[in-house]
Amino acid sequence: LEIELYAGSQTPDLTKFPSPMIYSTHMHLNTLREATTKSSSSPCKVVYVCRGIKDTFVSGWHYRNMLHRTKMDQATFELMFDAYCKGVILYGPYWEHVLGYWNGSLEDGENVLFLKYEEMIEEPRVQVKRLAEFLDFPFTEEEEKSGSVEEILKLCSLRNLSNLEINMNGTTRIGIDSNVFFR
Repeated sequence: LEIELYAGSQTPDLTKFPSPMIYSTHMHLNTLREATTKSSSSPCKVVYVCRGIKDTFVSGWHYRNMLHRTKMDQATFELMFDAYCKGVILYGPYWEHVLGYWNGSLEDGENVLFLKYEEMIEEPRVQVKRLAEFLDFPFTEEEEKSGSVEEILKLCSLRNLSNLEINMNGTTRIGIDSNVFFR
C-alpha cells in the first residue's frame, strides 16, 4: 500500500479502485485506519500476521541482502541489530507495531484479525477457517467435506507459491525481483 499508492501521493484516492480491494502493508494500524476510513463508508477488514521478533529480524536481514544483491558483513549485521533493538527501523519499534494490531483486534475484533505465523504453521486448517469466517465467507459443510480447505492450503503453501514462474523470475511493479520474498 505505502509503496504502490502513498509513494505517489500523500492522499491517494482509493475510491478509484474496484471493490473488494486487497493490499499488503507494513503501516501501523492507526495510520491504516485513518487512510481507509476517509475513502470508504464502511470499515475495511484488516488481517495482521505477527511473527516472532527473532524470525522477523532474520528475515529482514536476508531480504536486505538479497534486495541489495550483496553479502553484508558482521559489522553491518550488528548495526542493523542495534537499530532494530532501539526501534529505529522503517516502520518503527517492533513491539509498538505488534501491540497496535493486538489492541486493535481486542477493541474491534469484527474488523481486525490478529494471526500468529507460528500458529498458522502449527494449525493451518484451523487458521484458514478462522480467516474465512472473519472475512464473512465461512466454509460450508459441503466445502469442508469436499476438501476445499485442504486445496486452499495446498495452493497457498510456501512450496507452491515459491515455485510459481512469476515468483521465480518475475518482478514487482517497482522492479524488485519476486524471488527475494522467498528463501
